[in-house]
Amino acid sequence: MATAILDLEFENLPVEITGLERYNKALVLIRLSGRPVGQALLPVFGGRIGAREMHSTLMNAAGWTMWERWLHDFLGWDNACTTNYVPPLATVAVCTRDRTEDLQRCLEALMQLPDDGQEVLIIDNCPSNDSTRRLVESYSRVRYVREDRPGLDVARNRALREARHEIVAFTDDDAAPDPLWLRGLLRNFDDPLVLCVTGLTMPLELETEAQEWFEHLSTFGRGFRRTMFECSNLSPMAAGKVGAGVNMALRRKVLECVGAFDEALDTGTPTLSGGDTEMFSRILASGYRIVYDPAALCWHRHRRTWKELYRTFYGYGVGVYAYWTRSLLVEGELSVLQFACQWFFRYQLLALVRSLLRRPDSAPLDLILAELRGCATGPWAYLKSRKLLRTKNRQT
Repeated sequence: MATAILDLEFENLPVEITGLERYNKALVLIRLSGRPVGQALLPVFGGRIGAREMHSTLMNAAGWTMWERWLHDFLGWDNACTTNYVPPLATVAVCTRDRTEDLQRCLEALMQLPDDGQEVLIIDNCPSNDSTRRLVESYSRVRYVREDRPGLDVARNRALREARHEIVAFTDDDAAPDPLWLRGLLRNFDDPLVLCVTGLTMPLELETEAQEWFEHLSTFGRGFRRTMFECSNLSPMAAGKVGAGVNMALRRKVLECVGAFDEALDTGTPTLSGGDTEMFSRILASGYRIVYDPAALCWHRHRRTWKELYRTFYGYGVGVYAYWTRSLLVEGELSVLQFACQWFFRYQLLALVRSLLRRPDSAPLDLILAELRGCATGPWAYLKSRKLLRTKNRQT
């Protein structure tokens, strides 16, 4: 059975939750005074969740994070910014291609953001028809830009160039930002060394087996504690731990400080993914900081079919090794060889063995093999992608 997604305020829990006959469990986002502080998995019996088990389970799941949040609220202390800090204006950018149903849900969510002077920018990347343009025309507060060169990183770079404000907050067309998402990102740019901020991403739905496995094996969430990342506490080669491109904000001056997104990476190229992680890595390697803040919450619709999930894991494998190949060839980062070997033996090989032995909670074998096949393809995919990019650049 599927998993219900619930969003509950701890200070205002319902007596009971009913109408869950289609589900045998529920994934609950726990908030305190509106801020995410934890998550919990609750069993559903007879289509309902009772108050007693709800309260105790949520309290235990949130743990110290909840009490820390309560103490900060009581003292009026915000550890993200100083008292006199005025957040900069932002451009919200959505890079999309031929997914108007998802994009409409995303736009409806963006229209619920408090109006703090932000602009909303849609980058329509190499569309096959004009459906995205026609959809965007129905939103008077949204600006449309068509980018005919294919590639997610091409679209991201176009967004950075087109943006009218200092901060560019990116989300995906299959995501739905929470109303306070943008404020959660912007409050972290008080420190001039912070070039990037990422946030908490929760599943919008867990209705299929594929969505359940994605959330279990490759969740976009990075926990419920605000964390500052820099080279002293995280290797740039492990930059994927800071977050994901579905929920990130960058200073526009990242173009001057560390350079643009590598257009040989990510969706729309042979490398399939890796563009966001490579940018995170370069930011850290250049001595700048990245903040992860769970206050910046958005919801993501995971791929619904097993075929889509299989392609996703294959693409992640390709993207990781493509990005590491770039680090070796372009940045001259020799440590990537050791890091890749450690990652394989500590995580991938162990996961493969557990799956072959059919250990409890082990990952499906076909997904592990898909990722490994992608990893083997990654270096050659990056070389092919760079060659194609050079050819296209000469033709333009």
